[in-house]
Amino acid sequence: MSDTTASLRRKISSAGDLQSVVRTMKALAASSIGQYEQSVRALGDYYRTVELGLGVCFRGAGSAASMTDAIRQTDAIGAVVFGSDQGLVGQFNDVVADYAIKTLVALPGKPQVWAVGERVQARLEDAGLPLAGLFTVPSSVKAITPLVGQILVESEARRRHGEMVELHLFYNRPTSKASYEPVTQRLLPLDETWRRDLAELPWPTKNLPEITGGDTETLGALIREYLFVSLFRACAESLASENASRLAAMQRADKNIDELLEDLSGTFHRLRQSGIDEELFDVISGFEALTNGQLGPAPPKFSPENGFT
Repeated sequence: MSDTTASLRRKISSAGDLQSVVRTMKALAASSIGQYEQSVRALGDYYRTVELGLGVCFRGAGSAASMTDAIRQTDAIGAVVFGSDQGLVGQFNDVVADYAIKTLVALPGKPQVWAVGERVQARLEDAGLPLAGLFTVPSSVKAITPLVGQILVESEARRRHGEMVELHLFYNRPTSKASYEPVTQRLLPLDETWRRDLAELPWPTKNLPEITGGDTETLGALIREYLFVSLFRACAESLASENASRLAAMQRADKNIDELLEDLSGTFHRLRQSGIDEELFDVISGFEALTNGQLGPAPPKFSPENGFT
């Protein structure tokens, strides 16, 4: 009995320690979601400024069209798939990997895939997609900018050598604090409908802007900013979704541990009560045996007249 209760005590203690770790991870995930969502909101004004500048350029010369035509001379497809390096994220990597595989297979051309995160890389390799490289998932908002710079350098080098002309992004976008959905965005070539919409954007003031310097140089700089903002936002939203998935997984784990602790505690208390009942039964049985003379002849009685009889 003592071995059983001791074993249960160890299990209850281990489950309690594990629950402390799970709750700490829940708190970290919830905090991380907030900072990544805040970084996405902070990009809003800057992205709007880049859009207005592109709209002015698209209204003018046909340099944008010539640039897009040059991009479309080959059918090579580049794709960046944002996943995770760490586990405990539920179906996060499977969801985005399955979506990317299904989408890329339906596109014409030969895909070249960059994976952001070892977990999603393994999933893409299992599907047989050719991998062009692997990037480490940023651990903070400040680490997103260096990652975006690496992706832009890699993609630009391949585009200049004619190895890649289309660039697609695949990532999970948060839909609430604990859910997300896979989405895709084609960065290059520039979408014709998107360009027309930007060209028709009204200027917010009465002072219409003028392009100083070369139109091509200005357009190229604005497109690089557009690519940077798009990649930064995709990475930040993917990280927010990763932490949302981890938060949901930790909530399920916390609930399961609560149920396990309740079950272990109930079993422990039943076994302990059973042991106490057995000990009380032994005491009562011994007392009854003594009172009923079942343990041998009664001791001699003493009287003042006769002494011991």
